[in-house]
Amino acid sequence: MDQAEVFEEIDAPPEVVWDVLLEFDQYPSWNPFIRSIEGDAVEGERLRVRIDPPESRPVTFEPEVIAVEEGRRLVWQGRLGVPFAFDGYHEFHLEPIDDGERTRLLHRETVRGALVPLLFDRNETGRGFRAMNEAIKARAEGRVNAPA
Repeated sequence: MDQAEVFEEIDAPPEVVWDVLLEFDQYPSWNPFIRSIEGDAVEGERLRVRIDPPESRPVTFEPEVIAVEEGRRLVWQGRLGVPFAFDGYHEFHLEPIDDGERTRLLHRETVRGALVPLLFDRNETGRGFRAMNEAIKARAEGRVNAPA
């Protein structure tokens, strides 16, 4: 088992960050790591996700959404081939801070399986997560600070 985990504090309430996170159709215009997501964030649904990791080639996979807690948590699980070859558990957690005026975003991937040592680079994944988290932060804070 291995894991990449990155936190970001965002000067926007969780509901704004959640809206940014779920606007899958907008990902190509701002997201440097997850370049596209097709499908709906509904438990049991399959997504089509294309990632573009730093210093690596793009990868497309079809994970299953396994948890959705409105405004708080989105989790999917993907698998390469057969079970326990390479299983990935991808999580976004939004925690309200400062009386809900700000958000702590946790972006985490936990991987298991025989191919993990060959296919998973924690540092590379962490760089991609940081880039995506910073882009979410900029987008969410831009909405909060936009003139009315």
